[in-house]
Amino acid sequence: MIGVLALGYWTLAPGSNNTSENLKSTPAPTSKVTQTVSSTPMITTGADQKTITNSIGMEFVLIPVGEFDMGSPANEAGRYDDEGPVHRVKIANAFYMGKFEVTQKQWLDVMGTSPSYFNGDNLPVEQVSWNDVQEFVKKLNEKEGSNKYRLPSEAEWEYAARAGTTTRYYFGDDETKLGDYAWNGNNSGGKTHDIGQKKPNPWGLYDMYGNVWEWVQDIYQSKYNGAPTDGSAWESSGSGRVVRGGGWYRCARFCRSALRYACDPGFRGADLGFRLLRIL
Repeated sequence: MIGVLALGYWTLAPGSNNTSENLKSTPAPTSKVTQTVSSTPMITTGADQKTITNSIGMEFVLIPVGEFDMGSPANEAGRYDDEGPVHRVKIANAFYMGKFEVTQKQWLDVMGTSPSYFNGDNLPVEQVSWNDVQEFVKKLNEKEGSNKYRLPSEAEWEYAARAGTTTRYYFGDDETKLGDYAWNGNNSGGKTHDIGQKKPNPWGLYDMYGNVWEWVQDIYQSKYNGAPTDGSAWESSGSGRVVRGGGWYRCARFCRSALRYACDPGFRGADLGFRLLRIL
């Protein structure tokens, strides 16, 4: 988001290591998600073939092929210029998307250390840079004996987040409902929360908005002119990487499906995490 975030600047969350930018109660959750960890490399497939779980308890949901309009129209409330122009993207290959953000326990299982400011096995891992995530992906693939795990592209992330919707949010246009779906600046209490406590999107993905921002693979560009239309990552010239979804202390404007931010790939912050994609 050019004009709002310059590379090298980020919101000042507890434990972050960069300069601050000053930007602007829902009922308690009724259930808590837990994940079972296996000691041997294996993939468990759901009976309907639409979900899988790997050896460290990471759950994935099958995302179907399809097409969608990426970005936001000029009349969308709260939009920024870098969300356009709207362009048609075709997702030709189905993929598995992480059902949840990667947790601290999962990071520890792969990397052997825990970098997070907030502490809890089932909290999303944070204080991880884009570069750190690439190392995690490499080690996870080695651990699983595959080459199937990676960050989603920006298009894959937005396609999965929208889940067939065309509104500001995957639950509609009414931002007053955000607290039912996301830990954000109005309900988080200034911290991250265990994964999966809010309502999922229509495709069964949790916390696509709020809790922690999520790294994607792409290099940030200030406009979508010339963007790939096949769902692949945009990795032309540039230095910043894209983050999506908003974080635990952001307002509703920053938790829209089309909202995008630029961040230095070496930056770490207490509101910055990720989820992974697994190819078929």
